[in-house]
Amino acid sequence: MIALLLALQDTVVEPLPEEVKTTAAQAAVHAAGGGGGGINYLELIAHASIPVKIIVTLLLVGSFISWVIIFRKARVFKLANAEADDFEGRFWSGADLGKLYSAATDRNRTVTGLEAIFEAGFREFTRLRERRLDSRAQLEGAQRAMRATYAREVDQLERNLELLANIGSTAPYVGLVGTVFGIMVTMHDMISSGAQSGIASVAPGISEALFATAVGLFVAIPAVWAYNRFTTRVERISVRYEAFAEDFSSILQRQTAGAN
Repeated sequence: MIALLLALQDTVVEPLPEEVKTTAAQAAVHAAGGGGGGINYLELIAHASIPVKIIVTLLLVGSFISWVIIFRKARVFKLANAEADDFEGRFWSGADLGKLYSAATDRNRTVTGLEAIFEAGFREFTRLRERRLDSRAQLEGAQRAMRATYAREVDQLERNLELLANIGSTAPYVGLVGTVFGIMVTMHDMISSGAQSGIASVAPGISEALFATAVGLFVAIPAVWAYNRFTTRVERISVRYEAFAEDFSSILQRQTAGAN
């Protein structure tokens, strides 16, 4: 019996296939996550292939540009609404149109939004009235001037929104290209080195490939959300500008009718 126990003790126990797979999976997790402490993204991108590094860099640049646009446009819309509230308060308080026009043409300040539309319309209306044209020509000239200024103001509000939309729509596809390159490089390295296929050998390459897709989504989601939100705000402000132009046209029409 003692001899039998000694023989069993000296026998080498071969691992089962399930144990081999478990050990390989643990090695892959260790390689990708730094020994179970979570994924080290900096180390992951540092060991990525050149195409993946280039694509991730482009995505990060696009993310920086989109966030700059987001913060700037948020400030622009906030100022536009504040300016519109201030001017409408002064305009509908019964202030004299001549005094409002003098304040708008002050060289020490730049007018935008509703005040710019008012200034353009009243300036053209006054110029045509001094030329003693008929009331219809005066009103049509003022309306044309306001429409032109309205178009410029809306164009200022929409500036860079197209770039934001392009970043949001293309970033996922750029990240997908990085994923494809990462998988291609991983498979090529496996074939070149003659390594046996298994999760331990492909896990690092697959991780960097999926990381490119994740970065693409990280760039796209806030850009698309901001574009939709800003587009809605442009529509609201443009409707507000149009309504003011219509109301001001009615006031000018009453003035020309009273003068006649």
